[in-house]
Amino acid sequence: MTLRHRGPAALALTLPLALLAACSTGTDAGTAGTADPAASEPAAETPTEVQSRTPRLAVTYDGGIRVLDALTLDEVADVELAGFNRLNPTGDGRHLAVSTTGGFQLLDTGTWGEGHGDHFHYFTAAPALTDVTYDAEKPGHVVVHDGVTAFFDDGTGRVQVVESTDVAAAEAEVETLALPDAHHGVAVRLSDGSTLVTVGTEDERSGVAVLDADGEQVAAYDDCPGVHGEAVAADEAVVVGCENGAVTWADGAFTPVPTPDDYARIGNQAGTEASPVVLGDYKTDPDAELERPTRVSLIDTRDASHRLVDLPASYSFRSLARGDDGEALVLTTDGDLQVIDPESGEITASIPVVDAWEEPTEWQQPRPAVTTLDGSVYVTDPAHQQVHAVDLVEEEVWLTADVGVAANEIAGVRGEPAVVPEDHGDHEDHEDHDH
Repeated sequence: MTLRHRGPAALALTLPLALLAACSTGTDAGTAGTADPAASEPAAETPTEVQSRTPRLAVTYDGGIRVLDALTLDEVADVELAGFNRLNPTGDGRHLAVSTTGGFQLLDTGTWGEGHGDHFHYFTAAPALTDVTYDAEKPGHVVVHDGVTAFFDDGTGRVQVVESTDVAAAEAEVETLALPDAHHGVAVRLSDGSTLVTVGTEDERSGVAVLDADGEQVAAYDDCPGVHGEAVAADEAVVVGCENGAVTWADGAFTPVPTPDDYARIGNQAGTEASPVVLGDYKTDPDAELERPTRVSLIDTRDASHRLVDLPASYSFRSLARGDDGEALVLTTDGDLQVIDPESGEITASIPVVDAWEEPTEWQQPRPAVTTLDGSVYVTDPAHQQVHAVDLVEEEVWLTADVGVAANEIAGVRGEPAVVPEDHGDHEDHEDHDH
């Protein structure tokens, strides 16, 4: 099943910053495929009801995707898929979006929960690629926020927005937002129905704007050269990176973030609703073929202030993550996971995880990558074809597994919907697993 949208855009507006927006809503034009994402198990597999939810991880490699049990790191499935594939959570606790040829194809990780009154029933099945694809010429960023998923097509400038719980449904209502120029961009649907979008062309990315639910521009900021990446913090504040620092969207206004350097590229951010502070990278050499920075940014969205933290070694764009309690995490090239207090900027722990490594020149090549899931931090180790699970409380690696491939990207799912039934929690313990 491929999700397509019929007919011309319903609304076209001339906007500042040469931003032209168009909105439409529709349902899937496909016929075959799964209808209910809570019942979209692979057709050849009868689901098995299990006692509790089963979080799973997926790692990409040259030739496919390995799915692992997040608690044991045992292999659950090996899904063959040629090409350079990228992974993004979709927000439904079950599927991952695989950026591949033709669009965002959904991978069913085979773990989910179905609401039943005030509780869930949990199921597992064999992971498999589904026939659900969100068309895109150049699939780019996928952003999940407030129960809504936004897919950005770098090749057309089109954004597709869908309720996260319906992301795999055959009759999902998908809203489209067409920007005037294709560019490597990002979109964030906010809780009031407005959408934050980047502004740019294939040659130059210059700013960011907010469109209301009718597609009309309500705010814009045009001094964000090289705009790239986003992160949502506490109180729905958003940070977007620029080559002259960053800009925040908070309390209905854009505010630039001052930095000590004229050229200060913050292109990758990690945020969490558990903290008002966003973690970002920090590069200062505009002429570097590959800059290996040794400082990271901490951006406080409460006042748009900026703090730099010196690290004992460099890092890469796949090194940044956030802990469940808001900790800022950076895997540095000395092999240690640096745990940073986002309020003070203090490195509170340096946890040895992998051997010392060097960032490869080509960004597509594997290097250690970090993600967090269910109270653990997971780190890929492509040099040794391993994945490590780290406990931030005990400050140690609690599990290591040989995965047999040089893992590139990593993402995880919790095995239950992001939106839980009311009064849920008394029926069964759903606290993060204690390792």
